[in-house]
Amino acid sequence: MACPARMTGDPVDLATLGPRFIADPYPVYAELRRRGPVHRVRLAGGAEAWLVVRHEEARAALADPRLTKDWSTAAPELRAFRTGDPERSTPLVGGSLLTADPPAHTRLRRLVTASFTARRIEALAPRVQRIADALVDELVRAPRTDVVSALAFPLPLTVICELLGVPELDRESFREWSTTLVTADGATPAYRDAATKVNDYLDELISAKRAQPHPGDDLLTGLLRITDEQGDRLSSEELRSLAELLLVAGHETTVNLITNTLLALLQHPRQLAALRADSSLLDGAIEETLRHNGPVECATWRFAARPVEIGGVLVPGGGSLVLVALAAAGRDEDRYPDAADFDITRASGGHLAFGHGIHYCLGAPLARLEARIALRTLLARCPELALDTDVETLAWRPGMLVRGPVRLPLRTA
Repeated sequence: MACPARMTGDPVDLATLGPRFIADPYPVYAELRRRGPVHRVRLAGGAEAWLVVRHEEARAALADPRLTKDWSTAAPELRAFRTGDPERSTPLVGGSLLTADPPAHTRLRRLVTASFTARRIEALAPRVQRIADALVDELVRAPRTDVVSALAFPLPLTVICELLGVPELDRESFREWSTTLVTADGATPAYRDAATKVNDYLDELISAKRAQPHPGDDLLTGLLRITDEQGDRLSSEELRSLAELLLVAGHETTVNLITNTLLALLQHPRQLAALRADSSLLDGAIEETLRHNGPVECATWRFAARPVEIGGVLVPGGGSLVLVALAAAGRDEDRYPDAADFDITRASGGHLAFGHGIHYCLGAPLARLEARIALRTLLARCPELALDTDVETLAWRPGMLVRGPVRLPLRTA
């Protein structure tokens, strides 16, 4: 007989855990999993959420149609927390595909999926390799380097900007804006300023591409022209939202995937030695990183418009925030034996690092491709690669969305 649904007591105040939780949230997640699958928590910015920490319940929540991505259903205090205005129903960036439910999501996904086929992604491999080669050429000239600024950040940013046709001179601005957007706890003045600049820039870029007498072959121009069998097309706002999603969320994921994989390998020299002896283990190393310390700590926000039971816990309706902790699910011992261990030979399939269900990450194949090429190139060129810092001193990206060190100092020789 199933246990009756229950409500939890006072929220767990994650804000009081401070920098230690940001640097290493896994002991906290382990204790929460021990107590139960779902917990009421208070986030650093003050918002309250229902945090899902076990793999089975997380997987179910990610695909549960009762949990909506539509910001108009969010409680007013949550809309104010993320948009700066309780009357505003959509976030300042990343609307449309990321915050839509069926049937709107179904339509948008259908229109853009053709641009992200496996064949198209694999066709990018030679260009990604050339970019990686050039960056590693620069990197190996110095005995010490920060691999985030030297490789992990510029590689995916260059790829996605080239895909969308963003001029090279504008890419450093995108780096600053995207960093602000994915690490801010709520609609701070800095967040709102970055969001406004991204929106304004993309509106101008889209207008310029519409006016081109001879359309280019970049992805943004292609999305401008795409029409499905029913004559349906993306609106300007939908196109801007998709470009925001790719530029901000898309490349940030890959930055941290590259960095976290490299950090894990350098912390586990036997694993690194095994990979150097057998390069076919590289894909396993990437998948194990996605499970063990993935680039996204928690999935983007979902809301319970009506009361919903998750793992025996009754989440109230009224737009309550449900936060799925992908990082916690990846270390669930019930799903992965010895889950705290990093093992590149593990069968880590079924992890939730890129989500699950209809919102599964559209850019997952590109992130895997870029990580594979970046890591293969760096390890081949730097046989003596080593950490150049005490891991305990690393500063980690703030917030609970993306997960990765701000800098990763390395010795290349």
